[in-house]
Amino acid sequence: MTSWIRRAIRAVAAPDHRLRCRPDVWQAGWEELRRRGGGHRESGAFLLGWKDGDRRVIEQFVYYDDLDPHALDTGIITFDGGAYPALWERCRQTGWKVVADVHTHPGPARQSGLDRDHPMIARSGHVGLIIPDFAQGPPIRQEMANVGIYEYLGAGEWSNHSGRDALRYFYVSRWA
Repeated sequence: MTSWIRRAIRAVAAPDHRLRCRPDVWQAGWEELRRRGGGHRESGAFLLGWKDGDRRVIEQFVYYDDLDPHALDTGIITFDGGAYPALWERCRQTGWKVVADVHTHPGPARQSGLDRDHPMIARSGHVGLIIPDFAQGPPIRQEMANVGIYEYLGAGEWSNHSGRDALRYFYVSRWA
């Protein structure tokens, strides 16, 4: 019954959203990124969950530095490719997939040249989120318009869903 109610509310409130997350998961992940970055360096995570066609639901954050202990050492994210097998093992154990990734930036949530040239998952459709100001702001819905949302199209091309499009693309709600 709850599942049916959730789907009905979501169909009205978020009919076209491509990425969804419950607020408790999003807030805990945001706060952990803030803690790990300490207000002076980037931090990030893979976002595991499930896919329903071209829609994705975030269920869990897997932090880069839990997979690669040196990922945050330089102040910017440097993720060792040798840490991917641990991520794939986590996916196998949970039955979830990588539905997106997220990392923080020191200022605005604009995609850097490094972000554009080195997607964390170089597959068409992968979504990269960028949280501004090292996640020092609150993870409330109004702040979502400040989160950078970029979808990898393949061959080095990205689609930008940030700004006003963010609230139509990424739905954070208890009905997610």
